[in-house]
Amino acid sequence: MKKNLVIVESPAKAKTIERFLGKDYKVMSSYGHIRDLKKKELSINETTMVPEYEIPDEKQKLVKELRLQAQKADKVWLASDEDREGEAISWHLCEVLGLDEEKTSRIVFHEITKPAILKAIENPRHIDMNLVNAQQARRVLDRLVGFKLSPVLWRKIKPALSAGRVQSVAVRLIVEREREIQAFQSEPYFRITAVFEAPNGTFRAELDQRFKTHDEALAFLQQCKDATFNVGNITKKPVKRTPAPPFTTSTLQQEAARKLGFTVSQTMMVAQRLYESGRITYMRTDSVNLSSLAINSSKEEILGQFGEAYSRPRNFQTHSKGAQEAHEAIRPTYMNAVTIEGTAQERRLYDLIWKRTIASQMADAELEKTTIEIPVLCANAGSPAAAPKFIAQGEVVKFDGFLKVYRESTDDETTDSQEESMLPAVKEGDLIRRQEITATERFTQSPIRYTEASLVKKLEELGIGRPSTYAPTISTIQQREYVVKGDKKGEERSFSIDTLKDQKIASKTKKEVVGNEKGKLLPTDIGTVVNDFLMQHFPDIMDYNFTARVEQEFDQIAEGKEGWAEAMSSFNKDFEPTVDRVINERSEHKAGERTLGIDPQTGRNVTVKIGRFGPVAQIGTADENQKPRFAQLPSDKSIETITLEEALELFRLPRTIGQYEGDDVVIGTGRFGPYVLHQKKYVSLPKGSDPLTITLDEAVALIDEKRQQEQQRHLKTFDEDPKLEVLNGRYGPYLAYDGKNFRLTKAQQAKAQEMTYEECMKIVKKA
Repeated sequence: MKKNLVIVESPAKAKTIERFLGKDYKVMSSYGHIRDLKKKELSINETTMVPEYEIPDEKQKLVKELRLQAQKADKVWLASDEDREGEAISWHLCEVLGLDEEKTSRIVFHEITKPAILKAIENPRHIDMNLVNAQQARRVLDRLVGFKLSPVLWRKIKPALSAGRVQSVAVRLIVEREREIQAFQSEPYFRITAVFEAPNGTFRAELDQRFKTHDEALAFLQQCKDATFNVGNITKKPVKRTPAPPFTTSTLQQEAARKLGFTVSQTMMVAQRLYESGRITYMRTDSVNLSSLAINSSKEEILGQFGEAYSRPRNFQTHSKGAQEAHEAIRPTYMNAVTIEGTAQERRLYDLIWKRTIASQMADAELEKTTIEIPVLCANAGSPAAAPKFIAQGEVVKFDGFLKVYRESTDDETTDSQEESMLPAVKEGDLIRRQEITATERFTQSPIRYTEASLVKKLEELGIGRPSTYAPTISTIQQREYVVKGDKKGEERSFSIDTLKDQKIASKTKKEVVGNEKGKLLPTDIGTVVNDFLMQHFPDIMDYNFTARVEQEFDQIAEGKEGWAEAMSSFNKDFEPTVDRVINERSEHKAGERTLGIDPQTGRNVTVKIGRFGPVAQIGTADENQKPRFAQLPSDKSIETITLEEALELFRLPRTIGQYEGDDVVIGTGRFGPYVLHQKKYVSLPKGSDPLTITLDEAVALIDEKRQQEQQRHLKTFDEDPKLEVLNGRYGPYLAYDGKNFRLTKAQQAKAQEMTYEECMKIVKKA
């Protein structure tokens, strides 16, 4: 019998820790929380604010096993994660397993290495109820908001909607950004660049002013025909660049998105695996602090790899709003492990963390920045001091320092900045020759839509959420279909380019596509309508300051400076009457409904709104003699921007174009585009096909092609059980049984069509 039972959160962590502790320790996993609020009821006593927890059915067997092992052990150690969520898990274990809190040891560590685990065992503590209460307060507040707001949305907008405290505010940010973009009026301006020839080479420069009109730009080029160009003021100044601090949860999510193309939840999943296998420190932190051990081992690594000049040990201070759990930044557990074994994703994320950590302990980069002024001197220019100037900038790296290892990315996607380059050696007064001067029409840029990473950055800036909440918040708003991650097609526009070469000005017009965005967060119609409704009726919940203030309140509770139940009662006292008032209010219009105008054929009103299955256009109303007609809005149209003409176009479908095999062939359009409907089966129209002109022959060809594809997909069925099938998929043959899919090995795939019923069922049962 093992004397010690250690309970951790995840099985991967359990394996790693058991290796370190030896034969007297049994390490088991609680697989996260072992109890939670009941799913289908509020599960909070509204008088006391005390939550009513239950052990879910899927955890009953595990709890029974943990109880048995806890009774057998001489000592129980609770080793869940070191944040508030982890503290709450330990407390729930104490309560459910009937452990004596005074005799139960709580141990915490922020890296899974042998020294860290042994040190934690030597320094146990008791459960910190302040941290537990901060977690309970968050859980209770989120349940109160979600549970009470959702029925309001069902009644006023559409069934099956749900609201969340932090999620609703995140959606608000995305909706507001979309409206800023829609309202933005782009204005043209003219940027002037030049290529000059000096005795030692050519270089580029940009005029220090921009022109508003084409005429002004052309007038300036005319002026330059007779102008002379001399090198004016030259300034050289040393510039130092300091490395970025080591990663916090937020900065890791942002950099992994920019550099590796990871989603926020993907980054956290990979980081969790690296932490549990002992590769990195705990991945939920808002601290940029490094331990003295990490600083010293980084120094050794830098001295060994790069030499003395590259070493500059430093400790960073955490300045983020309401930073909690003053732990370490995210760093490798062993700095001498430059690379690791693992999946491609694990290796890439680890490499990023290692480089960022090492760079933070390296010397500043030293650069020399040179600026050359070239005044435009012509007959009517007045004094040289008042003349417009071209500015050329160049940068020379004198010492690369931390740049040898790592350069931080930014979210700034504008490309309209002065390019910096190597400059030829020139001195003040040198006469230089213009090769060409170009006036290029540019346009002011609209705000940029959020990516997952830039949304995390904004939430952190506003003090909304904490390291553990960014990833679930962003996943939830997408799962609820309030926001989609998608691409926005750009629009083509023309711009003019005028170039002065020798004494001639050549003009041409070019085309460019603008506003083409990939992987951005876009609000859906439902997300926009829900946001507007909540903004109108629950402005406090949607207030950025309120959400940030609540986070600070949780911090106060975690420090034992405020009672959690009192704080929640105070919130509920104001919130409950507002919910009652809003749910009982009568309204003539459905939330989000918009009238577009009159249908010229029938004289009936045309509106758009959220219907039971999503956004719809409607002709007529229910209180008229004639039934209203409905058409689903396609995904590229929005309730906010669709025009009357575009809405009426939707009612030209569905149209019946003939019969095939005795049944109607119907062309229609839905949320995901136009389709052919025949014998209750749908076939999508190929991209570029016009649903209003497609012929019966073309539709029949599509129906037959889809049938052929289906036949090729269904490799084998079994008389013994029609639920079992061998199907052909994207990655080769696989088994499908009772709604679930089962993988086949390469060898099994090769003989998939010859497999017997018994062989297939063996694979299903084994899985």
